[in-house]
Amino acid sequence: MGRGYGLDEPSRMSRIGWASTDDLHETVGVCKQREAGAESTPVPEESLARSVFASLGGVVEIGAVNFTGTWKLADVSVDGFLAGRRQELGRLMDGIQTVCRFGAPAMAIADELGYLREHEVTPEFLLLWSAGLTGVPEPLAELAEPRVVRRMCRMGADLQLTQFLQALITAAICAEVEQRATAAHIAEILGIASDLADPSGRNSPETAFRMWRVAQLPGLLRPDSPTPR
Repeated sequence: MGRGYGLDEPSRMSRIGWASTDDLHETVGVCKQREAGAESTPVPEESLARSVFASLGGVVEIGAVNFTGTWKLADVSVDGFLAGRRQELGRLMDGIQTVCRFGAPAMAIADELGYLREHEVTPEFLLLWSAGLTGVPEPLAELAEPRVVRRMCRMGADLQLTQFLQALITAAICAEVEQRATAAHIAEILGIASDLADPSGRNSPETAFRMWRVAQLPGLLRPDSPTPR
């Protein structure tokens, strides 16, 4: 990617806080232990990349809708939303490549999926990103109503950031990246993604990590989990 992510600069970590980074470091360690204690087959890099870039696509679409301030889908421009964020997006993509060790073919999947260039954002995809947890209105045409769109964006941002974090951790473990460096890099990437999801600052990397921990750690800590004690 060649834009110089600069993740080793301490100043870049100050916005999330070292305590959260240490928590993430410990969590990545638990996940690695589980992988080491379980018999598993290697996950294809393409599958890992699709998981990362699909959830990132949800983050970008939701961010573009939130950026309008009207939550009217006719007002959405993905290019317009990303125009002033190219530097941050470049850092994010470089960070993904650093953490996940994706090669050029895997990184090209981001372009293949098309979420990072101009395209129509539809209510059906917002329903997908929010997993339908806000409900499906009747008649279905109300799915595009701003009040409904706004609810889907709020729920979708939380879900997609959580899934994005899970995809990053999974890819980093498969790539056998050094544990503490992985935690610091992921914390920075998650901060950029949180800013993209909601430019108003509603989302944060700390919140995404807490939601991920609630969603994922119980499975790791179950008595029948393959994670070593």
